[in-house]
Amino acid sequence: MVTLATLMYEIALTRIFSVTMWYHFAFVAISVALFGMTLGALLVYLLPQRFRADRVRHHLWVFSLLFGISIAACFAVQMSIKFVPHKTFEGAFSVVATCVVISIPFVFSGIVVCLSLTRFPERVNRLYAADLVGAGLGCILLVVAFAVLDGPSLVIGIGALGAAAALGFAGDAGSRRGLALAGVAVVVLGSFAMVNGHLHSEGNPYLRILWAKEHSDPEHEYEQWNAFSRVTVDGDRTPKPPASPGLSTTLPPDVMVSQLGMLIDSTAGTVLTEYSGDPDETDFLRYDITNLAHFARSDADVLVVGVGGGRDVLSALEFDQRSVTGVEINGNILDIVNGPFGDFTGHLDRDPRVTFVNDEARSYLARTDRRYDIIQISLIDTWAATSAGAYALSENSLYTTEAWDVFFDSLARNGILSVSRWYNTVGSAEPLETYRTTALAAQALEEHGVADPRRHMLIYHGPPRDFGVSIATLLVSPEPFSSADIAAVNEAAGRLAFTPILTPDAALDERFEGLAAPGGPGDAVDEFEVNISAPTDNRPFFFQMAELDDIFDRGGIGNEHVTQPVLVLGMLALTVLGLTFLCIVVPLLLTTKRSSHRGMLPFYGYFAGIGLGFLLIEVSQLQRLSIFLGHPTYALTVVLFSVLLFSGVGSMLTERFVRPERPASFVVPLLVLLGVVIVFGFATPSLIHRMDDATTPVRIAVAVGLLAPLGLVMGTPFAIGMRAAATRPGAPTAFLWGINGATSVCASVFGVVIALFLGISAAYWAGFLAYVAAAVAITMIARSSRRGAPAPAADPTPTRREQELAEARA
Repeated sequence: MVTLATLMYEIALTRIFSVTMWYHFAFVAISVALFGMTLGALLVYLLPQRFRADRVRHHLWVFSLLFGISIAACFAVQMSIKFVPHKTFEGAFSVVATCVVISIPFVFSGIVVCLSLTRFPERVNRLYAADLVGAGLGCILLVVAFAVLDGPSLVIGIGALGAAAALGFAGDAGSRRGLALAGVAVVVLGSFAMVNGHLHSEGNPYLRILWAKEHSDPEHEYEQWNAFSRVTVDGDRTPKPPASPGLSTTLPPDVMVSQLGMLIDSTAGTVLTEYSGDPDETDFLRYDITNLAHFARSDADVLVVGVGGGRDVLSALEFDQRSVTGVEINGNILDIVNGPFGDFTGHLDRDPRVTFVNDEARSYLARTDRRYDIIQISLIDTWAATSAGAYALSENSLYTTEAWDVFFDSLARNGILSVSRWYNTVGSAEPLETYRTTALAAQALEEHGVADPRRHMLIYHGPPRDFGVSIATLLVSPEPFSSADIAAVNEAAGRLAFTPILTPDAALDERFEGLAAPGGPGDAVDEFEVNISAPTDNRPFFFQMAELDDIFDRGGIGNEHVTQPVLVLGMLALTVLGLTFLCIVVPLLLTTKRSSHRGMLPFYGYFAGIGLGFLLIEVSQLQRLSIFLGHPTYALTVVLFSVLLFSGVGSMLTERFVRPERPASFVVPLLVLLGVVIVFGFATPSLIHRMDDATTPVRIAVAVGLLAPLGLVMGTPFAIGMRAAATRPGAPTAFLWGINGATSVCASVFGVVIALFLGISAAYWAGFLAYVAAAVAITMIARSSRRGAPAPAADPTPTRREQELAEARA
């Protein structure tokens, strides 16, 4: 129950962070969770008089209860902290304060887990398995719970689950007071979660999000949560000029429409437009640059990627196209558009020309036999996040060469892929997104066998609108554009005052011309001071354009829009690593007797290796499967569930084949682990590419199948290491735990950094190298066991005087 609640809290924080910060900060929650739990184990080690063996059952219920209560209390505090991702004192304070506050419940959880695994050594394999399996089940339970509760209410409910664990421990300890206190906590926290969830459905909860993306979060007209988004609807129905940054300046000023704003995770904006079925109500869409493709193709079958509020679907109807299929991964968005606001939007789901599909676009297109005349992708992701330097760290499965190959294969003959991205953005000195989209198109065409990409591309940008931002639309086709196509688009662009960026006959500047030159964009990409090369599934970070040497040389770029995201990542990474060093490494070094370290160096290398290896492989698989499964929360849940569940099974199996009297039994599982990591390192990319046309349930099953063998073998090293350490009288097991925890925290940060700059595969193979180091270390341990290694001091527990001296030094 404790580890179930711990994992639920950890993943719930990633969901909350995507609303209050940015979703890619999921790794921060993982790092802080590891940090907090390791710090809890460290407290058990540093305070032996406080955590005596004869009081272990008492401590288990006390700290389980504190764990549950602190989840609710710390979450309420964290909601009041305004997260400011800037290089200021306020920004540094917000980062540190957030990390410290959210780590407190994990400290209590770490104490409980450490006491359970170290005070009952004869049951360590089964207890470690229960630890992992409980955590894995928490991943699944969270997805189910999000179907009935909003984010803040769910976090309080998780606190009730943590307190419920105290009931079991208090019963085991025979503590009536513990049973009473835990029962009260469960009732109070559970009742508050249910009441707050009910009030949330009515629009006036007690506990709600206060700060979102550096701004005060208002009460919303409508709000709905699920496991990977919070969707809100606001605004009034008073007719006003249409909201769209892609509109032409030639739009008559007297055009008025009624629209409501929809936000996904506080920033990804779209609009709901009032529509009664009269085409005259949507004439303004003919002035939008995102709809240029409709001037080149009539009576077309259209596919819209990312339905949002339905604007692109309405555009297809406005141009009287034959059919329109809207693919939307977020079922809540479709429910809102066609449910509570269906009367306002005209119930587009009832139009015989319209089909809505709740699916991931790449998956849907890869498995359908239907071919489309137009595939439209308009501003999937949001400028609000980009300008704050957030999406530069997020992976996106739509903007890679592999994805565009799927799109090209799904087009009818002479079909058009229409992609709209920002041209001018706040904080950006150059149209970097448009440059990179051009490079992506040229590279995808070159890999599709096109000799001269420029003949297959038309790019235009609109005038600056609100805040000085403007949109560019790229039209790309596997077939060369005909003179009639070019004339039709040019006529519409000229009439609407859109500026041509790149056509077969003209280029706005030589950089666009170079990117679309025969042979691909390679040489032209090298001329940029930032990285605008075509993203791939191995490096799917479309918005990440900074290189390592750019971070401290901003003058060479002159573009804070590029460097700020990586600086924010660096600040968060340094915070986590600094807290790890100060709170874990330093106390361990100061309080562990030198005699306890004698002959233990291979153990330290071993536990450091498995800590690095486990998290590096887990993070890399998490990122790989974010692309495969279509959304990072799916990947987070599936990866954690599978790895933890099967690691628990692997831990259980160690008691069957690991025998301390046979040191060789320590080495063989590590060799098997290395072999499995090698096999799945090559098999995973290949298999997920072959299964690109599978449905989401099948993809989840494939992901579990890929992760199960890895989890099974990765669950054995920790238990093996602890059993090997048990053969050494007086071995500092808590120190080993601390090393494993500290390196795991570091690996959760390193995995993100390596993937950003070197690729996801590089992060995976870095984890393999860490396991190689662990295998070498366990081989040394096994050999020394055969020879009879010198034992550390018999009693590593410091005397009272030594403890006082250690505390004075600290």
